[in-house]
Amino acid sequence: MKKVDFEKRYNLIDALRGFALVNMIVFHFCYDIFMIYGLNTKWASAPLVIAWERFICISFILISGVCLHFSNHPYRRGIIINLCGFLITVVTFFAMPEQAVWFGVLNLIGTSMLITAALRGLFDKINPFLGSVLSLLCFAVFYGVPERYIGFFNIKLFDLPDFFYQFKYVAFIGFPDSGFRSSDYFPVITWIFVYILGYFLWRIIKQYGKENIFRQRVYFLDFLGRHSLLIYLLHQPLLMGICFLIFGHF
Repeated sequence: MKKVDFEKRYNLIDALRGFALVNMIVFHFCYDIFMIYGLNTKWASAPLVIAWERFICISFILISGVCLHFSNHPYRRGIIINLCGFLITVVTFFAMPEQAVWFGVLNLIGTSMLITAALRGLFDKINPFLGSVLSLLCFAVFYGVPERYIGFFNIKLFDLPDFFYQFKYVAFIGFPDSGFRSSDYFPVITWIFVYILGYFLWRIIKQYGKENIFRQRVYFLDFLGRHSLLIYLLHQPLLMGICFLIFGHF
């Protein structure tokens, strides 16, 4: 096993990713209990729960965008993350077809890594403050694309033509057809802008020479962050096993 050089590593980034991972695990555990096991089927629609879920998603994707700066092999890493996402799709499709994951967060992060790495030369020519503002603006404007509108977050300005939503295999871009269902859906349009925002934010931190702040350690959380992909892949089967012990059935 390769020894970690904590003095050179941005340990706080690991810790923030670890915190986002813990948050996600707790959310999924609550989801399994309340929604899959039917303790409270209205739980997921509560405003605070929706806000919690959005915070988890944004933080996880944002930190992943920051981490592109530290990847020596972004294309290989992007492909591996995408393959892990497809593995989750296959497992959920056969184990729990009603909860199947089609283009979940891992596919989004893997695809965003590939696209951002390919456009890195262009992005590095853009002022990071301007890039951050444009990324956030694009996220707001295209937020409703999967819901068939252009607007500003939940404020609808105009509907998009039905033509874009007639093709089954472009759902991953952000144009799901009427029959598309996924228990974890993060299309490229909308969410890639959060990833790119993370990329620009680290450039701002570097520009002000504040990167050394992120060398400090937060024990246990930084460990989780360094092994986030493996933990993410294992956490849901473990949670379902715990639920089985509690409720006695899947």
